[in-house]
Amino acid sequence: MCRFVVYRGKPVSLARVISEPGHSLIEQSYQPKEMTVGTVNADGFGLGWYNRALESAPCLYTSILPIWSDRNLPGLSRHIASDCILANVRSATPGFGLDQTNCQPFAYERLLFMHNGFIENFRDSLVRKIRDSLRDEYYRVIQGTTDSEHIFALVLNYLHGREYTQQTLIVALQETVAQLLEWTHGRQMHMALNIALSDGEHVVALRFANSSSAPSLYYLPNSRAFPDGVVIASEKLSADPEWRTVPEGNMVTCSDAFDVRVTSLSCPDATEAA
Repeated sequence: MCRFVVYRGKPVSLARVISEPGHSLIEQSYQPKEMTVGTVNADGFGLGWYNRALESAPCLYTSILPIWSDRNLPGLSRHIASDCILANVRSATPGFGLDQTNCQPFAYERLLFMHNGFIENFRDSLVRKIRDSLRDEYYRVIQGTTDSEHIFALVLNYLHGREYTQQTLIVALQETVAQLLEWTHGRQMHMALNIALSDGEHVVALRFANSSSAPSLYYLPNSRAFPDGVVIASEKLSADPEWRTVPEGNMVTCSDAFDVRVTSLSCPDATEAA
């Protein structure tokens, strides 16, 4: 299981999100508290952020090194700021190689995508189905071997022809999960799908599993550490008592710190104001 963190709000340095919190993403890479599979996240990492004043496409920085061993990252992260940041540390699923193409976040046009979880027996069960369902342009997006990147390509397939809005991102994730469930129905295949998706303005994060408990996922809006932002993370970054659990089978959506909602995966209109 990987660990990820998402920030949306007033611009902050990357370091504020990935290294400065007490239980930062860097600490989670070597001392995670809530991983159910694996013990460390040392198989690479990735950062994605936006500078929409320059261009709408996100910036990416990925590596197959453990995040704690990158000598360039501390300086870069202190001097780069953004209002939308997605970061991931990787614990590779056996059989999915240590290659930079397998490091998240994945990017396409204005989108960034991360997945924490797994699809059981992915290579033998769903690779062909997913690839056969894709339009050519999204088939060509796949550069690596992971289930995560194939899920992203499926999301892109459902977004085809749609303007990127919070609602279209939500619907694309719903349709993707529904299709995966249809393909695995009756086959007793375990799936864990904690997903974060952003176009730089909107963020949608999903917590879902089809059998055992889904991986942990939390959110923290308007905190003392991030007074003008919201953080979504696999593990709590601090001891702040205001951290809230994303219920299983739900999504948390936000466009800024003052518009945070928890939404049922199956009933997008049944929202609970955060």
